[in-house]
Amino acid sequence: MKILAVSVSALAAMSCGAADNDPGPGGVTVGEARALDEAAEMLDERNADPAAASAQQGAAQDAPAQ
Repeated sequence: MKILAVSVSALAAMSCGAADNDPGPGGVTVGEARALDEAAEMLDERNADPAAASAQQGAAQDAPAQ
């Protein structure tokens, strides 16, 4: 019986999160806000290490166009 109670509690907790298409901050959806946060984090990482950013840009320029 304890296992059933724990399972039901776990399922209830998992369903409490916001869906990607729910309204989020600033007039965007939760999914869009998450994507913007991830993009900002990547830009911050790139700006923190200029040598890595220039190496990535050089590799992108050397890659053949598709």
